[in-house]
Amino acid sequence: MTGHSNSLGGVIHTYQRYDPKNFPPPSQPAPDLVSPAFEHMLAFGDMSELTEEELARAVHLDIRQIAGMGPSLESLKKMLLERKKKILETWETKKVVEEARKAFQRLAHSTHPPDELKEAFQKAVDEEQIRDIERLWYRAGGERSRFARQLLQLAERLGDKYQVEELAAKYEFTGRKLMSIEQALAIKEELETIDRLLKQLEEAGKNAQIALIDLQELAQFADEEQMEGLAQLQQQVEQLLQQMAEQQGLEKTKRGYQLTPQAYRLFQGKLLEKIFSQLQASRTGRHQGPILGEGAVELQTTKPYEFGDSVTQMDIPQSLVNALLRTASDNVAIIAPRDEPDASPGIGSSRSSEGSETLGSSRGAMTAPLRLTPDDIVIHRTRNNPKCATAVLMDMSGSMRQGGQYVNVKRMALALDGLIRKEYPGDFLQFLEMYSFAKPVHARDVAALMPKPVTIFDPVVRLRADMSREEISESDIPPHFTNIQHALQLGRQFLIGRDTPNRQIILITDGLPTAHFDGPNLYLLYPSDPLTEAATMREALLCQREGIVINIFLLSSWNQTHEDIQFAHRLAETTKGRVFFTAGNDLDRFVVWDYVNRRKSIIC
Repeated sequence: MTGHSNSLGGVIHTYQRYDPKNFPPPSQPAPDLVSPAFEHMLAFGDMSELTEEELARAVHLDIRQIAGMGPSLESLKKMLLERKKKILETWETKKVVEEARKAFQRLAHSTHPPDELKEAFQKAVDEEQIRDIERLWYRAGGERSRFARQLLQLAERLGDKYQVEELAAKYEFTGRKLMSIEQALAIKEELETIDRLLKQLEEAGKNAQIALIDLQELAQFADEEQMEGLAQLQQQVEQLLQQMAEQQGLEKTKRGYQLTPQAYRLFQGKLLEKIFSQLQASRTGRHQGPILGEGAVELQTTKPYEFGDSVTQMDIPQSLVNALLRTASDNVAIIAPRDEPDASPGIGSSRSSEGSETLGSSRGAMTAPLRLTPDDIVIHRTRNNPKCATAVLMDMSGSMRQGGQYVNVKRMALALDGLIRKEYPGDFLQFLEMYSFAKPVHARDVAALMPKPVTIFDPVVRLRADMSREEISESDIPPHFTNIQHALQLGRQFLIGRDTPNRQIILITDGLPTAHFDGPNLYLLYPSDPLTEAATMREALLCQREGIVINIFLLSSWNQTHEDIQFAHRLAETTKGRVFFTAGNDLDRFVVWDYVNRRKSIIC
């Protein structure tokens, strides 16, 4: 009977297409609007250029959230496919391809170049390269000569030939109706428009990106009722996205969107979730186990008291129980000889008196003051959670614009700030922007940092500026150099006063230092000079004297040399630090994971 019931249940599950393993959630999670907004902020430094349309293009919605709103996307796709099929079944392209070739050849034969350009002209015609014809146009003196004007017409005919040949190769025509060159160009434009719209409708069907659909182009094929419904649907999706943006901490202002602290927390949480999800395969957890030793966090386990242990972690109840048990056992050992039975059966009063005395003496022993001995005391084991102080030096010199390295640096900084705020709230973290100078940056301003513009393009630069002079300010100095010495100095000053021996500097750069201070004089030296390297090494020695470790994350760049790598090793070894070689895309993962591992090594 039981087996028959299970069999029927299986049939019902199959009939209803019920999958107990992949049961759909009652509601889909809200789309992530914060990440695309932050990526825009990291790339451009502000949010003024982020429009509602761009935000809508970056967001993926669940298509079920807009089901039943507006016209069916499938009906629009079907209409476009039918239009495309009709065009392909109507026309043929063999004749128009030949006609385009002959039109180009006729115009080429009727063109008469000057004697000095005949050979180059014939080569351009034979190879059918528009680039060669353009070069001839410049050599012919522009529009001032008749030959140059003929070249423009020839380049246009060659372009038509390219377009017609592409049409015939890209689409498979099965009709018999002949087309002219003008008709072929118009048909090509119409077919490419249909392909774009089909792709847009396909994307909109996947993630409800209605903003991707070009309504002006679609209006050429859809009727008025369909267009009104689609426009209404697009407006409803935009209103939905605006509402979700407000819920996730994106505030709409006159200059665009503004990121609130709520948006920062959401983005940092998503970064950490992404970073640690990529590290699951390492089989090591980022949560440290209980570390025994002198600390403020008591554990449930205890140990016997040893000389030197602090009594502030004494387990008072267990220690008193130990003392009571010891006292009771001592009293039993003393009283036991008096409790031996009397061999004389006739002396009752003597037994009663002796028994009363024994009881009295026992009660007197139990009411004596309780004394703790070192053997009675037990101590709670404790866990030590030390603090760590970190200064992050972010290179924002001109070279960091190459390959978008600055975006990866800022993403790393936000991830590290989120990690410390969430997991290690007692730690100290200070960000420093590094360019020709160095200056502290608050975490909320990191996303707006941008690499400094290059203002000097000479292959060799040797500049000195006396910053003690009143007429010279920072705005007068080319900003795109790399002053590691000044950044290390500020980082050291921030870390010296921190009440923890665990202090480190994280230096993120892509090469050698090219600027340094010598007293009030600022030197800008490119390529890197031994004077700059020596000044930077002196600052590293001062960090080493204060017990500050320098860890360097050296980003790969197109102009990185062996000298860059050697200098990074010397700088890190001075303070017993390390050098990490990483591509920019992995920077946030490397820095955050190294910070967690460093916390483990500090505790152990």
